[in-house]
Amino acid sequence: MRYREADLSRVTTIPVAGRRNKVEPELLASPPGPNRSFTAFLDSLPDVLAARDLRLVIEAVAAAKRGGRGVILLLGGHVIKVGLGPLVNAWLARGIVTHVALNGAAAIHDFELAAFGGTSEDVESGLADGSFGMAEETGAEMNAAIARAAAADWGMGEGLALALAERKGLPGKEASILLSALEHDVPVTVHAAIGAEIIHQHPSSDGAAVGATSHRDFRRLAGSIPDLDQGGVVLNLGSAVLMPEVFLKALTIARNTGAGRPTHFVAADFDMQRHYRPRVNVVQRPTRAGGSGFLLTGHHEILIPLLVWGVLEELDK
Repeated sequence: MRYREADLSRVTTIPVAGRRNKVEPELLASPPGPNRSFTAFLDSLPDVLAARDLRLVIEAVAAAKRGGRGVILLLGGHVIKVGLGPLVNAWLARGIVTHVALNGAAAIHDFELAAFGGTSEDVESGLADGSFGMAEETGAEMNAAIARAAAADWGMGEGLALALAERKGLPGKEASILLSALEHDVPVTVHAAIGAEIIHQHPSSDGAAVGATSHRDFRRLAGSIPDLDQGGVVLNLGSAVLMPEVFLKALTIARNTGAGRPTHFVAADFDMQRHYRPRVNVVQRPTRAGGSGFLLTGHHEILIPLLVWGVLEELDK
């Protein structure tokens, strides 16, 4: 075997002063100083990669609020389970959010927290004896609310929120996004997947009512999406499959009936790992006609508080 070696003496080098650097001193992180405020913390982050993207999303949400553009939240169940409902409610109280869309799991966790003061059972132990998802009160109350909503031509989110508002005794009232959206007159929709949610196991489950109310909520989400045009923000928080798929179809309806709009909005996905559908259906495809997309990856219970606090700080400047 004969080997050939490159002759490094023939290499042409360039002066470092003529090279464009991606990292320079002004981009570096700052150590803690006398000012230990949250604003100082955000300002101390390095101006690179995810830290830069987080700042850009914070600025986009604040700008959307100031400019009267839509801010739509797509929520998965884990976001509620890890205790972030009160943070979403802080945004609702400030008029930042213009539409909240929950998948079925998020609605169940929210309802249980509000009505019973707790949620999130041990799936593995309950699966062994067939008791997983069989809580009587959860299925009975939520299915009754959905059936009532279907009869009244309401959406599922509207029906569940009204049922909670009328319920006697709400040990977890302050944590409920459904209640907060109702209180602050913000559209709240629930997007069901038949057979994927524990209330569909209950004897009182009515597939026709689930379908009618969830489909109305789909139309309502499509009706809110035009508010994203020219400066709005859509945030997918913790839904790996369902909400990205629902959003893509609702966006198609909005553009089909709105001469190709909305465009030029910001789309961001916040999740613990990167999934195909949020990346493609929320962040990439919808913004190709104009806008910006961001993927921010990390634990919900750490990353989303940074986002929520950051936006509030930006608006208070």
